[in-house]
Amino acid sequence: MSERYDLCVIGSGPAGEKGAAQAAYYGKSVCLIERAPRPGGTAVNSGALPSKTLRETALLFHQLRQRGVTGVDWRVRADASIGDFMRRERTVAETAWQAIDENLARHQVTRIRGTARFLDADTLEVTHPGEAPRRIAAERFLIATGSQPHRPAEIPFDGQIVLDVQEMLDRQAPPARLVVIGGGAAACEFAATFAALGAKVTLVTDRPRLLAQLDADVADAARHELTRRLGIQTASEVAVTAIRVSGNLATVTLGDGRVLHAECVLYAAAREGRIADLDLPAAGIAVTPQGFIQIERTTFRTTNPRVAAAGDVCGLPALASLAMEEARVAVCHAFGLPFKTTVSPVVPTPIWTIPEVATVGLTEEAARHEGIRIERGVAHFRDNPRGQIAGELEGFVKLLFRTDDKRLVGASVMGEGAAELIHIPAAVIGLGGTLDYFIGAVFNYPAMADAFKYAAYDGLQRLARRVSAAMEVRARTTPTGTPMVPPPDRG
Repeated sequence: MSERYDLCVIGSGPAGEKGAAQAAYYGKSVCLIERAPRPGGTAVNSGALPSKTLRETALLFHQLRQRGVTGVDWRVRADASIGDFMRRERTVAETAWQAIDENLARHQVTRIRGTARFLDADTLEVTHPGEAPRRIAAERFLIATGSQPHRPAEIPFDGQIVLDVQEMLDRQAPPARLVVIGGGAAACEFAATFAALGAKVTLVTDRPRLLAQLDADVADAARHELTRRLGIQTASEVAVTAIRVSGNLATVTLGDGRVLHAECVLYAAAREGRIADLDLPAAGIAVTPQGFIQIERTTFRTTNPRVAAAGDVCGLPALASLAMEEARVAVCHAFGLPFKTTVSPVVPTPIWTIPEVATVGLTEEAARHEGIRIERGVAHFRDNPRGQIAGELEGFVKLLFRTDDKRLVGASVMGEGAAELIHIPAAVIGLGGTLDYFIGAVFNYPAMADAFKYAAYDGLQRLARRVSAAMEVRARTTPTGTPMVPPPDRG
């Protein structure tokens, strides 16, 4: 005999929790299945919150050493463990667990502990040790099981020296030498954190540059800071050909012949959907070649129209903030609820390196690929009083705007606080605003956000120089020699 609900959600991470609450708010009967003992998924328990807690401690330690206090010597104890640097992680996690529990209880969501798998297109079986299997039938399903580190067969993971990103946080002590394989956000974040804790870090990627999703000049600036500020060594456009472990030491051989030695190797190059236990073929649900659930990106329906999926289980970008919105929209489409029908295309994306980097909207490369005529405006934190106080002398903000109407299309920030500051240009982009917003706005003084105004001024000056140059060219090429009044600039 099956239990029956309007909606059955699998996974209690950011997408699962918000999707369940959204449906229950509109009066739907909802059950949420979670196999872990605590809610929150990777974001709360083994990913975002734990890694950012560790980074916060590493950042503080690095800043104390960098700024220096006469007569004070800051060092890491030889017997210090990673857990020692994450004392607040337990408090942060417990607060998140309580918030999730209260939210689900407030919406009267039924919670079931166990591992779910599809028996057919509209029925699940849930198993849990020591309990009889339960059958769950529902009008609609939402898969929100998240993602997990991809573990290629050629990488000799051993849980001690060669690790994935989840295992890294469980390591007993920070390594003296660390090789990080990967050039994306997670690889650079872990490299920065452990370098700030004193490890000698080498970052290896087979891509031409680190953080390829960023503007090229922003990515280059971030790489420069990782090297200059933290001493990280980088190796780009080179593959790892072999990893061998002997005793407590790993030897990493690169395709160009270099050999690296380290107490720890972190593989942080890819992720895959957490789908192994779901038996998706039984429900007629297709999977992409990369190991994620195939969905229709507007409604988030899978190849089974009764089943939706949201969050990391659907692929990149792996952002908890985006996963929440995808789940809400997926549920609204599933039941025809008159609330959210689209996910905002304006998604601010943070990268928690040291310093932080954040971006929103188009990069220069993407804008030009789309045929959009753009100009930039840049302001450096070294010229900003708050930036000088904070020691963020290498940071900057960058605005991208269309030359014909000054409409903002993209922005980047590098420097501590970037993940917060990026929401200002994100709001301007979302509202269809122009560079004039920053020119007219009043920002606190001293405040890092004031840099946006000066980036806007810089953009207007660049645009004026462009118009002036165009006028000079036209004046020189007029047959009568009489200057011509140029049409509105389009380039």
